Amino acid sequence: MSHPIDNPDLPLDELMARWPETIGVFIDHRLLCIGCLIAPFHTVVDACREHGVDEETLRADLHRAIEAQLRPSLNRTS
Repeated sequence: MSHPIDNPDLPLDELMARWPETIGVFIDHRLLCIGCLIAPFHTVVDACREHGVDEETLRADLHRAIEAQLRPSLNRTS
């Protein structure tokens, strides 16, 4: 079963609004999509193609960020 983030038509601004934990991933990949006027129209595929970023790597990092947020207790030490 695919994750909603894998929807090829999902605009970047909606992706970041639904999963704010992904914003750091875009920054790490030097993608300045946050607040970009094109973000409502660009998808992950578009951004990767436009900026020469490997789509598979970016998607894997986006998934990791979301999964880490869903399981915060596994990432914290007591």
